[in-house]
Amino acid sequence: MSFWVKTNNIVKRIFFNQVWDIPNTQNTIYLTFDDGPTPEITEWVLNILDSHAIPATFFCIGNNIDKHPDIFKKVIAHGHRIGNHTYNHLKGWKTNNDEYIRNTKGCEEAIIKHSEGKINTRLFRPPYGKIKPLQSRLLRKQGYQIIMWDVISMDYDKTVTPEECIQNVIQNARQGSIIVFHDSQKAFQNLEHALPKAIQGLKERGFRFDVLP
Repeated sequence: MSFWVKTNNIVKRIFFNQVWDIPNTQNTIYLTFDDGPTPEITEWVLNILDSHAIPATFFCIGNNIDKHPDIFKKVIAHGHRIGNHTYNHLKGWKTNNDEYIRNTKGCEEAIIKHSEGKINTRLFRPPYGKIKPLQSRLLRKQGYQIIMWDVISMDYDKTVTPEECIQNVIQNARQGSIIVFHDSQKAFQNLEHALPKAIQGLKERGFRFDVLP
């Protein structure tokens, strides 16, 4: 099993100020989708989630929200939760701290604008999972929760097969897991095959689904 598929407990302890899972006693897990909204793909994801009556959390890129506000509004209308994924999908390790905070603020402004002021989310996921300690601290001082993950499907990786994506999720999910998929063009070849089957497999394991609190 790849280290990156399921987050190592040592990493969780070292970076304890970041949220890796949501402990609970209801056998609940949390599906999340990064990088949208994306034409057709995000809407396809919404239809799959609707067919299973599953709520999820979407970490949106601000630039995509500005380009596709109607799709963004559909995510909200379907009852899903919104998170911030920076405005330009920046890699924190390679970005100046001030620029990184400004870019995150730009996404926040896009979310507020296109939700007509109804949403001002405090959930933030760093693109690539790469964020400097000071960037994390500055965002947390502004009230953000830094949301990482317990399990990642690897749907964006062209060397990973759809069947491997399914097994990455089903075999490694546990009570409280935060699971990552991507509603992006890059991931769709795997996502289209893997998401419905992963959901079915998780249901067969008795999990229930919720948005991030």
